[in-house]
Amino acid sequence: MDTNEMQQAVVAALEDIKAKDITVLDVKKLTSMCEAMIIATGDSNRQTKALANNVIVKLKERGATVLGVEGQDSGEWVLVDLGDVVVHIMIPVTREYYNLEQLWGAAEDRRKKAEGTEGTVTPK
Repeated sequence: MDTNEMQQAVVAALEDIKAKDITVLDVKKLTSMCEAMIIATGDSNRQTKALANNVIVKLKERGATVLGVEGQDSGEWVLVDLGDVVVHIMIPVTREYYNLEQLWGAAEDRRKKAEGTEGTVTPK
């Protein structure tokens, strides 16, 4: 599965469980760690855990390897490492506090590019 397919599968899995504010950042020019970061918000700790679990199940069904999962105990910030794609799922207060979009502000938002509104992510 290539990065674009993986990204689309992750977004679909997040949308299945009603994730909010899904952002896909193209970070391959900024780091060798991964090619894309997907950031999403869940309304509660329980929802973030469910979102992460759905991503894991759906991606494994498609043959992807999950390299690691962190934060499932608390559910405030769950990270799913898929190698070329890293998924961050947070409750609203955690997402606002860490503001990963601003931290990775030079990254291109792949979803906006796909929708034809190219540019960088604008900090809140």
